[in-house]
Amino acid sequence: MAFSVTTWNINSVRLRLPLVLHLLETVQPDVLCLQETKCPNDAFPSAAFRKIGYEHMAIHGQKGYHGVAILSRLPLTGDQRLSYCGIADARHISAVVEAPGARRIRLHNFYVPAGGDEPNRDINPKFGHKLDFIEEMRGLHAESELKDGISSILVGDLNIAPLETDVWSHKQLLKVVSHTPVETENLTAMQQAGAWVDLIRTHIPPEEKVFTWWSYRAKDWTAADRGRRLDHVWSSADLAQGLSKIDVLREARGWERPSDHVPVTAHFDF
Repeated sequence: MAFSVTTWNINSVRLRLPLVLHLLETVQPDVLCLQETKCPNDAFPSAAFRKIGYEHMAIHGQKGYHGVAILSRLPLTGDQRLSYCGIADARHISAVVEAPGARRIRLHNFYVPAGGDEPNRDINPKFGHKLDFIEEMRGLHAESELKDGISSILVGDLNIAPLETDVWSHKQLLKVVSHTPVETENLTAMQQAGAWVDLIRTHIPPEEKVFTWWSYRAKDWTAADRGRRLDHVWSSADLAQGLSKIDVLREARGWERPSDHVPVTAHFDF
């Protein structure tokens, strides 16, 4: 039975509502996880999504910053909102989706701190916050709910491109936040500690370059193609066996008034 989940840092859900609706109407994922929604819960455009069949939602927003949301055509239960580093900002939400074949999957949707510009926690508190956030994520284990018959998927803008082929130039970005050794090593350690499977790299060989983000600063992002893979889709090992395809919708970066991130969709066949 087919099941699909899309992750997308939308960089303001209200500003880019037409793009989200277009994605849902064309790609038609079962579940869409958004990051950087940038609006409080009472301002979230829920009615527009219900109108096209996404009737089930779990929302964690705040005014102007951060914000994560799960939109689903399938029932959602057991929504949770975790706080990290003792800061109650809207960077995580999870819920259990009732997937086809009576399969239950807990979806974790994250927006990890970007970390500022200077990769030195002694002079840049934002970088220290990012490292501490990733460290605390080690407590999240992919198989923690399997005893209850619940599989796990972790998606979101993790703001780290771990592999050399996840950036346009490994050498030039080694001292740039998102690809520094301390970040990539910590993210890899967190992934391994939680027994998470990197689904994008399960489907696309690590030797191939994959990008999901291109800076607004580039006058011609297509020609420069200086991208990074900041958006991730991970799962518990049992789900990885059912992965049939990964789609990185590169063309979305060229839509009118686009996000600087593009949607990534994981397709499963259980």
